Amino acid sequence: MILPRARLLPALVALAGLLPSCSFVRGYAEGRSAQMVDVEHQYKERPSRGMARFVFDDLGDLNTDTLRTHAVPWKVVIAALMLEQSGGQEPLSRAGVTRELERFGFIFPATIENWDAEMPPPSFDKPLGIVSGPVTRPFPRVEVELANLSCAACHAGVLYDRDGLPQRRVWLGLPNTSINFEAYSQAAYRALKEARRSKGALLNAIRQLFPEVSAIEMRTIERYVLPSLDRRLMELEAGTDTPAPFNNGGPGLTNGIGSLKRQLRLLAAETFSDEVPFVSIPDLGGVLLRSSFLADGAYAPPGHPRFARVTTEDLEPERTSRAARVIGFFTVPAMGMEPRAALRATPQVEDILAFLETYRSPRFPGDIDRASARQGQDIYSRKCASCHGAYSKNADRPALIAFPNRLVPAEEIGTDPARARAMTPDLTRAVSASAFGKNIVAAATGGYVAPRLSGLWATAPYLHNGSVPTLWHLLHPATRPTRFLVGGHRLDFSMMGIAGYVDGTGTYRYPDGYQSWSSPALYDTTQPGRSNRGHEAEFDALTEAEKAAVLEFLKLL
Repeated sequence: MILPRARLLPALVALAGLLPSCSFVRGYAEGRSAQMVDVEHQYKERPSRGMARFVFDDLGDLNTDTLRTHAVPWKVVIAALMLEQSGGQEPLSRAGVTRELERFGFIFPATIENWDAEMPPPSFDKPLGIVSGPVTRPFPRVEVELANLSCAACHAGVLYDRDGLPQRRVWLGLPNTSINFEAYSQAAYRALKEARRSKGALLNAIRQLFPEVSAIEMRTIERYVLPSLDRRLMELEAGTDTPAPFNNGGPGLTNGIGSLKRQLRLLAAETFSDEVPFVSIPDLGGVLLRSSFLADGAYAPPGHPRFARVTTEDLEPERTSRAARVIGFFTVPAMGMEPRAALRATPQVEDILAFLETYRSPRFPGDIDRASARQGQDIYSRKCASCHGAYSKNADRPALIAFPNRLVPAEEIGTDPARARAMTPDLTRAVSASAFGKNIVAAATGGYVAPRLSGLWATAPYLHNGSVPTLWHLLHPATRPTRFLVGGHRLDFSMMGIAGYVDGTGTYRYPDGYQSWSSPALYDTTQPGRSNRGHEAEFDALTEAEKAAVLEFLKLL
């Protein structure tokens, strides 16, 4: 849930308000993550409890407020997607649901490799990071299963074998670089529009896919949910004809600014924003060494410097508590929570941060030239650490021990300025006027905080907007591809990033014969918000031997 250079995910799991006029949502009702109810009593130690919350806790995002903008009636959306995917020609099955959702980068893990060995291994009947529970009202008696996000939707990524092939093994804290909520929301919107033509087929699909559905829930869906959907879909078709008033980017990208403006009533659902402040999802290693949060350091706790060097010796309970009171605000754009409700989740967020205090990124699974890596660490210490942080001298697993939290103006670093420009004074004033105003000092900083590099080998593509497919291309600016595929990709451990080749059109494509586990998307760096320029002079100053050595060192992080 915690983002140093990206907001958790404005993920559009709710299709941005398809149910705002539903009579079911008049008044307030809430549910609880069924998964968290099942496991919460098992976790006594706070880091373990925080790990469980990271995966299973809804943090209060299953209610009739979030249903207006983020949460979805799970069975309805899944049945509509499956009906469109099958074209009415194939029997519907839960296995088909898994295949369909994997297409958008949702993960159904076989194992979580950094799960606490003292805790029972988790199992999943929904994608990792999707939590659900029944929301009920006594009069008229209604019940519907709502689904929304947990932290793991974005911040749990697949691991790779020695050949760079993605596995069904997952590491909590890595980014999901394949999750594509823009494609998912558009597909679900199309499917729901199509399902309007045959509500009987939709209801039958729900019964077929979810034989456990109760009579009360079916009655709620038929009498309340579907009529509301019908009205809202007609409104959207007559207006922007898109499920959300902003674009969410593509695989591994978020548009937290667009979602936040929507939540704080600065962006009306009837209009469409052409802002493209896309940010890629980072690894969470060392997040508590941040003195401020988000890609631009826009949020800082009151009474403390926004850009200050923080070391591991500075980490103490009060710092964690301050961070939790800021980070809890991320649930507003990411999960659709109202600020006052989000404040109530602060104790749960503190548990999650207790887990992240113990977090280490996964080991690089390929070969490392140790002698070259030692040379690379010396080069890194002299030329990179002043922005990206100091690492311990441990030859096996260097650990981040100090982070400078240095802000670099967008024009100085030269990377795409769209994200820095999107944090406007109007938005910072709205944040300050919210219920979180006593916990956050928001500012339009005009630049970017250099990222931490923990787990870098597993987080391609690179730069804050995910515009460069490999670290080798990043270090050789003139070679950066104009277009490349991303999503469900294999990794190239030599070039450190997405495996591929440049075809005759100049597009960087996946290796011949490789079948991606999710549907890839084409990233075009000529489009607004997607520039791959910047951070060039720093690499021009390195020799080829120095670049190769730095790459070897980065494999250790």
